[in-house]
Amino acid sequence: MSDASINNTTQTGQYEAGFGDYYALLKPRVMSLVVFTALVGLLVAPVSVHPVVALASILFIALGGGASGALNMWWDADIDRKMKRTQSRPIPSGKVTEGEALGLGVALSGIAVVMLALAANMMAGALLAFTIFFYVVIYTMWLKRWTPQNIVIGGAAGAFPPMIGWAVATGGVSIESILMFALTLAWTPPHFWALALFTKGDYANAGVPMLTVTHGRKATRAHILGYTFALAAVALALGLTSIGGPIYMVIAVVLNVMFIKGAYDVWRRTDDDSDADQHKAERGLFKLSLAYLFLHYGALLVEASLKPFGMGGW
Repeated sequence: MSDASINNTTQTGQYEAGFGDYYALLKPRVMSLVVFTALVGLLVAPVSVHPVVALASILFIALGGGASGALNMWWDADIDRKMKRTQSRPIPSGKVTEGEALGLGVALSGIAVVMLALAANMMAGALLAFTIFFYVVIYTMWLKRWTPQNIVIGGAAGAFPPMIGWAVATGGVSIESILMFALTLAWTPPHFWALALFTKGDYANAGVPMLTVTHGRKATRAHILGYTFALAAVALALGLTSIGGPIYMVIAVVLNVMFIKGAYDVWRRTDDDSDADQHKAERGLFKLSLAYLFLHYGALLVEASLKPFGMGGW
């Protein structure tokens, strides 16, 4: 047992949750993506935001994302206990109770939404509230256990942050923020399905109707390829807007050629191939997908940073 675990154990042997356990409830990896894409949405908007307002807004958006994660873990505690990938999460491992996760999630949701509305504007607060509702109720409580299209529709929850960041700056929605939303939305299915292809047993054991479970590998591979073409179209369309530019387009073209090639390598596999061969292609696409979104949004930031010097954009 680690020193941290020893320090969190009472003399009676009952574990006492520490800060790290509650922090883990907020899904920090997912939160980091929420923060980054929201920050990009805020910074590439055509309206400048006072640094204090921007910092406070990103903090409250992060809290909202973390609250969604805690509520997701509260509701999914039963299936998290059945999946190897999630058994070490705070609730299945017994570090945090379901009631504590629920309380933390509800409290942070209220604080995040109200404070974002006060710090920025009502539109940003409303979008954050809808994002939390969509992720917890529409995706977690309904879609995830009901349809193999759970990721396709539920991915909208993770796609809202750049729209929220844009709304913080502008108070509204535009074609640019919609396409940033669409970029993350179209990226989500191939990203998660690539993961699901080499963790198929986990979802089947938990009774989650992931596409790999309900339709098999062949159909999943075909869906990945189809959504990859849609993703490339959205990525290039975003480059033609006011926040795009030549630097973004070069990066987008290169990345999407690589992504299509990776999706094609997954698609052309057959069930006769060895698991090692299949997993090599699937893991490769999954790893590429991790960099894909970061590099696209990073390119948008580069374009925005060059505009004051008359170099960015079209």
